[in-house]
Amino acid sequence: MTTTALPTVPDEYRAAAAARVRHTLGRVLGVLARSVAIFVPVFLVATFVTFALRSLSGLSPARIQLGEDATPEAIQRIEAQWGLDRPFLAQYGDWITGVLHGELGTSWVNGADISTLIGLGLGVSLSIATFALLIGVVVGFALGTLAALRPTTPIDRAITGVVTVISVMPPFVVGIVLVAVLAVGLDLFPSAGYVPAEEGIGPWLAHITLPALALSCDVVADVARQLRTGLVAARDENYVTGAVVRGLSPRRIFLGHVLRNGIGPALATLGLKFPALVGASVVTEWIFGLQGFGRFANDSAQAGDVPAVQGVLVVSIALVVSFNLIVNLVLARVTPASQRGM
Repeated sequence: MTTTALPTVPDEYRAAAAARVRHTLGRVLGVLARSVAIFVPVFLVATFVTFALRSLSGLSPARIQLGEDATPEAIQRIEAQWGLDRPFLAQYGDWITGVLHGELGTSWVNGADISTLIGLGLGVSLSIATFALLIGVVVGFALGTLAALRPTTPIDRAITGVVTVISVMPPFVVGIVLVAVLAVGLDLFPSAGYVPAEEGIGPWLAHITLPALALSCDVVADVARQLRTGLVAARDENYVTGAVVRGLSPRRIFLGHVLRNGIGPALATLGLKFPALVGASVVTEWIFGLQGFGRFANDSAQAGDVPAVQGVLVVSIALVVSFNLIVNLVLARVTPASQRGM
């Protein structure tokens, strides 16, 4: 009876693979460290400015609770209850400590916990923004790639024209058209309301599809334009010519060289799009009858509820910082230019 020996992996191959893993891990950790070193000071400065808005606004919980006819004694008593008679830096120290523990304070209007109020609206807005971003990425990447593969052709010009048109269409106009056609006319989707995902994926998707479509137009346009520009520029580089000379297949050249080097601008665009989708959807939420993050921010600002507005700004800052950190890590892993520290 004979046995066949399994092929062994040479030690140098294992060492090379381990070296590549260590190099990749070190690169990602380096990008993470640099990003944190930038974003932490930005977050602290932004939150300090955010907290200073209360002093600059001249608003007071006493004015909201007691009205304009409140006496100075009553105003002083209410402000003392809220700790507003303490030094500014002491107030900021308590507030930022609470923020770092996930506590955003108490509403001046109804005394409710702001973290809870924001959490209720943020779940709605995050659902819509995530779906809108997914639509924008899929459609934008498809259109941008198709245009880049057929430059200066009627297909390229048609795609350029389409993305130019949808880029200037306000989301609330698109939302009204979608409601009129798809909800009222064809009865394919509900025209308003929201159903949490816990109550069923189908109803949840049905209620967020139209708002997401209305918000995704700008993402589709920007991703398609940035990707087309990046791919066309990458295709003309010398390393692509070298890959063609070496006899690599067109598919391998596109995926391994053109796409990896040309995708950077499109990915960088997404770093700004997602937080903007979450925070700038107030009009769309009104159209579709949604009590989301944007509508809560608008209602809080109109009511003069400074702690709630501060909480909204902190969450917005955290979203911007976190999503840009994710984008930087993806860029460091995907694009060769980022891997070289360029």
